[in-house]
Amino acid sequence: MAEIIQKDGTWVFDGDTLRLTPGRDKNVSLLRRELGELSVPLVALAGISFEQGKKSGRLRLRLRDGADPLLHATGGRLTEPHDPYQLTVDTDRYGVAEYFTDEVRNALLLDQVPSGPVDAYLLPGPAVPLSVSAGDGVASFDGERVRLEWKWQAEDAKSAAGPRTLPLTDIVSVEWQPTVGLENGHLRFTVRAAPSKVPPKYDPNAVELWGFKKDPLMALVAAAVQARLPHPAAAPAAPEAAGPAEETPAAAPAAEDDHDALLRRLRELGDLHRSGVLTDEEFTLAKQAVLKRM
Repeated sequence: MAEIIQKDGTWVFDGDTLRLTPGRDKNVSLLRRELGELSVPLVALAGISFEQGKKSGRLRLRLRDGADPLLHATGGRLTEPHDPYQLTVDTDRYGVAEYFTDEVRNALLLDQVPSGPVDAYLLPGPAVPLSVSAGDGVASFDGERVRLEWKWQAEDAKSAAGPRTLPLTDIVSVEWQPTVGLENGHLRFTVRAAPSKVPPKYDPNAVELWGFKKDPLMALVAAAVQARLPHPAAAPAAPEAAGPAEETPAAAPAAEDDHDALLRRLRELGDLHRSGVLTDEEFTLAKQAVLKRM
């Protein structure tokens, strides 16, 4: 077993699993404290590194793409203080950090763990129920539905519409973005049959974030929802199609007619996209579906 204990946190590796526990130091971010201890299976790792500095070093874990709903929902936008897969190491513990790194790397080699993407989440995501108040609203999730309630600072369009309840079955995707410079962040839900590309400030399916201390906690809501949505790598079952040997000459004209119909459909989709009826994402998905049929 390998272990490293720091003010920033404690990492323990038993050969199969890494247990990452945040420290109690005042510099440990609120998000990491709320997230609590993480159990990361070795198979979820793509690699580990240790970087030395003059005043402190840093251990970093690199997870396989698609293994963690938190990383997927935040799109790699968690900044250094909030990233649970980084650990600040004091200079007098560099030797321990190097030993820890070697132990994990050796285990990855011995178990022949691939570093490529996975098609199912290997971490469960934050526990539910949870509720976070930040920006212009409060986002709550009980495992089956998201509820958005608005603060008095919210725009009139949101306040007038009142609280929103979004069943998980209606949610297509979720996205969290931090505040960067003068651009506010957000927690946004894309809802089936009701997509919206208006700014989060006016979007009834989004909480606008203003760069305050609790903003990163909204990433926990995003991750909890993401963990219960279909994995992005899970492709829908393809419809069965007759093999070429079963086709007859009589089917050729029908195939040509179908090809023309698909071309017309592509033109219709283009018109709908240009007129604003379809969003960029909807247009791309619909176009890909048509092209597959061609």
